[in-house]
Amino acid sequence: MFVELKYGNTNTWFFRDAGLLLDTDMAGSLPAFYKEIKKNSVYVSDIHYVLATHYHPDHIGLVSELMRSGTKLLLAEHQKEFVHFADEIFSRQPGLKYHPINEDEAIIFPCDESRHLLAGLGIEGEIVPVYSHSKDGIVLMLDDGCCFAGDLAPREYIDGYPDNDLLQDDWQRIAAFEPRRIYYSHIQVSDCVSKE
Repeated sequence: MFVELKYGNTNTWFFRDAGLLLDTDMAGSLPAFYKEIKKNSVYVSDIHYVLATHYHPDHIGLVSELMRSGTKLLLAEHQKEFVHFADEIFSRQPGLKYHPINEDEAIIFPCDESRHLLAGLGIEGEIVPVYSHSKDGIVLMLDDGCCFAGDLAPREYIDGYPDNDLLQDDWQRIAAFEPRRIYYSHIQVSDCVSKE
């Protein structure tokens, strides 16, 4: 159903049937991205949509490049004000030739209507807002129990953050979906989670 694409420091995933890419790596990683998708028999023309778990530079560096190739950006309403968070960071490296994301060309949706949006792509699941890592965070939660959590701190770390109410709230919200397997952006091996 999905393939992990690893071509930098951020794990990204491509959902073949939906034509959905979840996250990208840093700006400047386009040659490595092309090499990785070729290795996995994916063409740029197969990527119809891109969705970012949040708008930190290591998750959105190729979004504008993909949009210039015809890919549509799926943008949760609460992410809109953060779309340009990385612009200044990338501008410090003119050799990257980074083009800012044009959010006016995005498909903007409220998370509470994401089930309908995803169903239109052939994906059974929801896009859940999370706020502990960054205020623009989302988690892609599939009905089969797969959870794509981006940079959300793993549930096993909660005890190490006893005063982080946002993290507690995020995991409580996710637990309601009874996730079985969690995929993180910077942990190589998926983390199995049993039902509670």
